[in-house]
Amino acid sequence: MDRQNLTLMTDLYELTMMQGYFRHKDRNETVIFDAFYRNNPCGGGYAIAAGLEQVIQYIKELCFEKEDIDYLASLDIFEEDFLEYLAHFRFSGDIYAIPEGTVIFPREPVLKVIAPIMEAQLVETAILNIINHQSLIATKAARVCYAAKGDGIMEFGLRRAQGPDAGTYGARAAMIGGCIGTSNVLCGQLFGVPVKGTHAHSWIMSFPDEYSAFKTYADMYPNACILLADTYDTLKSGVPNAIRVFTEMRKAGIPLTFYGIRLDSGDLAYLSKKARKMLDEAGFPDAVISASNDLDEYLIDSLKAQGAAITSWGVGTNLITSKDNPSFGGVYKLTAIKAPDGSFLPKIKLSENTEKITNPGNKKIYRIYEKDSQKIKADLICLEEESYCEQDDLLLFDPYEPWKKTRLAGGTYTLRPLMEQVFRQGTCCYTSPRVMDIRAYCLKELDTLWDETKRLVNPHQVYVDLSQKLYDTKLKLLEEMSRQ
Repeated sequence: MDRQNLTLMTDLYELTMMQGYFRHKDRNETVIFDAFYRNNPCGGGYAIAAGLEQVIQYIKELCFEKEDIDYLASLDIFEEDFLEYLAHFRFSGDIYAIPEGTVIFPREPVLKVIAPIMEAQLVETAILNIINHQSLIATKAARVCYAAKGDGIMEFGLRRAQGPDAGTYGARAAMIGGCIGTSNVLCGQLFGVPVKGTHAHSWIMSFPDEYSAFKTYADMYPNACILLADTYDTLKSGVPNAIRVFTEMRKAGIPLTFYGIRLDSGDLAYLSKKARKMLDEAGFPDAVISASNDLDEYLIDSLKAQGAAITSWGVGTNLITSKDNPSFGGVYKLTAIKAPDGSFLPKIKLSENTEKITNPGNKKIYRIYEKDSQKIKADLICLEEESYCEQDDLLLFDPYEPWKKTRLAGGTYTLRPLMEQVFRQGTCCYTSPRVMDIRAYCLKELDTLWDETKRLVNPHQVYVDLSQKLYDTKLKLLEEMSRQ
């Protein structure tokens, strides 16, 4: 993959605002920006954080090369001294983030930037681009895997993705969300994930007959022999020819370690049940029946309910594009400005839409678990200086309907801080895990959700609460703004 400099992968207004800060403000004024999202994708009950490794790489490599400066100069809107500043630009701030693979919820900071205002402004677009895309696909993959109820999901979407980067980083995110492999060989090379595949209809059609195509493929790949059975007639030709090949392999003493058929068209529930009966009667009860053909979590869920005899699923277009919900909706908002005494002055954005009013200040997040089950009870956003003791009672309330309250008795819950520091004064202080390790962590994270939150339709929404101190700070700012 082309590793071009991504510094100019930004919106123009980030640079024009930077020049404004350079000319009219203290360019070293330290601020805090939060990256968060407002609604769970696909009408779900959660999302999966993904993309942090690529954010880290972007920040590490962030610099304006000569050709970047020359291009900006050609626009005739940037002054020479500002371009000279950019020529020596390096990120010098701090970044905190929720690790990849973590279950996340609306309105809580997924990533927090503490940096001079010019630096914090510049990185907005790239951070949102990376996190929005990968978090969306990881979430979609988790939903698809949930619908499959333990069956393996293979990501097959590269040819339908919106370009090479979306295909490759989308496949990475899909692996984080729970897929067992991808057809994308470049993703396998870059991120050390399993690559999987069978063959196309063209393979069958290029031979004189279906049996010859199956036989040749089985001779080459006896340990990964999944035969595409629907090129001509699934039940009259495809499955019988596959059984013939499997029988010959067994007679030749070839171990049938991973073998079976793939269905890519027709009524998958009906065909799979008929094929299962034929394979079983022929003495191949452990033969895999894999399916593809515009699958998503809803169709897989329906096929499972119909008793489809499918145990392996290849999911392409609807996963790699998150077709029913093609954007994540993450935003990046200024929440505090550093005062001369070193404290942070909270800032708030108002809106006619209540959900768009931001949470001010320098914040952190605690995840609250029910002690006995270790399932998520709620998330609590609080100010950085706040701390809690698990032996004390904890009062939670809905920040939008504060009369709704829950008191957790001391000793009945556990707390876990979610954010980790990834940059300190411009230097990376975090090592990203391997993708397969993130995947394993994500599976454990998903297990902390109640089943009611994971269901595909009308899921229970996990509460994201504010501490009393943060809530009071927010109300105070709202009151002050209303008097202006």
